Amino acid sequence: MKILFVASEFSDFAKAGGLADVSATLPRALRKLGLDVRVLLPGYQKVLDHLDTLGLVGTLPHRAGVGPCLLAEARTRDGLSLYVLLDPSLYQREGNAYLAPSGQDWPDNDLRFARLALAAAQIAKGSAGLSWRPDLVHVNDWPGGLAPAYMRWEKAEIPSLMTVHNLAYQGVFEAGRRETLGIPEEDFSIDGVEFYDKISFLKAGLFYADAVTTVSPTYAREITTPQQGAGLHGLLAGRAAQGTLRGILNGLGEGWEPNEDPCLPKPFSIDEPAGKVAAKDLIRMALCLAPSEGPLFGIVSRLVHQKGMDLVAEIAPEIVERGGQIAILGVGDPETEENLRGVMRRHRDNMAMLNGFNEPMARRIMAASDFHLMPSRFEPCGLSQLHAQRYGALPLAHATGGLIDTIEDGETGFLFEGFRADSFLGAVARAFDAFADPVTLARMRRAAMSRNFDWTTSAAEYAKLYASLTGKPFLRLAAETAPRLGTGPGELRTASFREMP
Repeated sequence: MKILFVASEFSDFAKAGGLADVSATLPRALRKLGLDVRVLLPGYQKVLDHLDTLGLVGTLPHRAGVGPCLLAEARTRDGLSLYVLLDPSLYQREGNAYLAPSGQDWPDNDLRFARLALAAAQIAKGSAGLSWRPDLVHVNDWPGGLAPAYMRWEKAEIPSLMTVHNLAYQGVFEAGRRETLGIPEEDFSIDGVEFYDKISFLKAGLFYADAVTTVSPTYAREITTPQQGAGLHGLLAGRAAQGTLRGILNGLGEGWEPNEDPCLPKPFSIDEPAGKVAAKDLIRMALCLAPSEGPLFGIVSRLVHQKGMDLVAEIAPEIVERGGQIAILGVGDPETEENLRGVMRRHRDNMAMLNGFNEPMARRIMAASDFHLMPSRFEPCGLSQLHAQRYGALPLAHATGGLIDTIEDGETGFLFEGFRADSFLGAVARAFDAFADPVTLARMRRAAMSRNFDWTTSAAEYAKLYASLTGKPFLRLAAETAPRLGTGPGELRTASFREMP
């Protein structure tokens, strides 16, 4: 089974968000099931800088105003095959995958990611000059959204799968770009790419793909509602009714093990937890927090509206008043950051914020924290709560999306219903009660650190879906092994797996 996995970011080289982690870990997990998975990436400067060798393998033709492009092949050090688009005018720039150094969207993002999507369709059709041709194209989020549409228009006769990692980001561009992007006039309609008189890359993928997945079962249900459907709930509800929308929970990549993490001052495990104390001492010293016998609440997050940081700012004084401390690592929008800084200035000894992202520090804060705050307004899946549980930091989270699917309330963390400060404070009060009872805290920490969030079960479910779309019998065999490879009958993830349509 040959799969082309299309991604706009890849954590080995270029990371802007959680999609990068999935793009680097899911294909590797699928390879372990015997699939031939190859990742298609834009040739950002950071990608080219990290690859030892690149071999030119094809030339991709233009479509309308989407210009021609060279295609190169490379391998990661562990053998994962990559196809890299070489177009310096589109990709070799400062900034990240989507934003200029100023923090603004690149003005030609429509062309940049139309080129990525068109490349996927051309490889699928066999017009890229490769000896390899996929059996299925798997695209991710709006940057790959036009690929299923281009596959239809280019008459690439293989199936496509669209995964939504966050419905809030839709890749919407002006209708006047239709001809430049090579969108047929008849497809600029409600049954096509049109979205409120504009072009939506995400809607294109949702409409034209043969199947759609999201990154958790609960989020797959939530986005069919007006409250969380971001204007696309009607289309998504229709796909759900057809049985072509489902949620497959994200997994956790290798390397998140506190007993062998070189970023920590001292390794620790379920049975040898002393390293958490060493990590807490280090974080308090590094962030200039006062010595304390109280709990440490950590946050590793994008500091944006979605993540509920306004609720954190609202209740932070109560946490400090009760004897807790807060350590924050993240970057986001200026208003949210300044709101948090304003609270921090009033509680300098017990609240600290590092602006930016640094993975070693993220791991140290996870390891040091007793509790991890995640009051997200919505959360398609979330990775921080998986990392936190592995490192013995019990998450306090709004009961939404993948947070429901990955946190067992009262066992491995605390969930609160209703996005309100009083509800959040109720979860905080439960956390303080658990901290005051060493037996309860140890029991919950052991349960959290014992959770298995690796990709095995979820990768097998993707393989099962690929099989249903392509009819390849090998994948049916791989999918049938999933229960034996999974997380066990007592895990919430396995329950969600069995309930999928």
